[in-house]
Parts: sequence; structure tokens; C-alpha cells
Amino acid sequence: MAFVETAPYRSPVWYAATGLLLLSLAAIATALAFEHIGGYAPCPLCLKERIAYYFAIPASAAALLALRAAPAGLAEGMARLILALIAVAYLVNAGLGIYHAGVEWHFWPGPTDCSGGGGLERRAGALLDSLAETRVIRCDEAPFRLFGLSFAGWNAVLSLGFAAIAILGIVWPRRR
Repeated sequence: MAFVETAPYRSPVWYAATGLLLLSLAAIATALAFEHIGGYAPCPLCLKERIAYYFAIPASAAALLALRAAPAGLAEGMARLILALIAVAYLVNAGLGIYHAGVEWHFWPGPTDCSGGGGLERRAGALLDSLAETRVIRCDEAPFRLFGLSFAGWNAVLSLGFAAIAILGIVWPRRR
């Protein structure tokens, strides 16, 4: 089988995969910096919203590897399939970010494990111990807002943008 000999950087798929790799790394590094340097502890929904980024980083690297190492007839198709999976992950993540932002704005109730109710020990003897050990990070309170959007709101915006990059990489015609 012949392997791809043309430079993969001429492909919109390559541009999209490279952009998604770098942007996803930057986004997750920013989230981790806010957590570990800024002291903003993530709630359970915030942690779920990071999954798309953790998926997109190795997946976009795999798309780049496919462009470089796959047989010529399969390279672009494999990379486009990977970009499609990344787009789906980011679209689902955008939905989760919108849901989380709605919980923060009290448009709808959030999960009981981080929006109040539940989570405490029910036995009287262990109640005080449970209160002392349990630190609930609330999903329905935005600890930070920039231009009116919380972390969840910005996650939704970024996820929609990253999904658009993946989709453009799939459908944009290759220059000859």
C-alpha cells in the first residue's frame, strides 16, 4: 500500500485537527489553572464538562497521525471520521454547558448531589462527622463571571466553536 506522500498540512482536515489539539489543550490548561492556581474548585457538572476536552486531545492527535501514517486511500477518511467524533463530543458538551448555565441562572433544577438536598449522612451520630468532612461544591452557584457568562457558559461557547472547527475540517474542500 502506498502511504500519503503529499504534505498533510495542505488539508483542511489537518488544519482542523491541529487547531482542535492546540485549542483543547489551551482550554483544559486554563480550566486546570483556574482550579489549581486560582482556587476555583470544580463542581461535579464542571468535571463532566471536561470529558470532551480530554477526549478531543488524543483524538485530534490520532487524526493527525492518521493523516501522516495511514495508507493513502484511508488517511483523509479516517481523519474525517475522527473529526466527526470530536464534533459530536463537543456538541454534547455544549448542551451540557447550556444545561449547567441554566442551573446557575436557576432556570431549572440541577442535580441533587450539587444543587442542594441529599448528600448528608442520615444517622444522627454520624451527622456532625459528615458535615465536617463533606465539602459540597455547588452546581447552581457561579463562582466567576466574565462578560455575564460563567465558566459553564464559556464552556458552551467554546464547545460550539470547537464543534464548528471540526465540522469545517470535514466539509471544507481540499485545495488542489
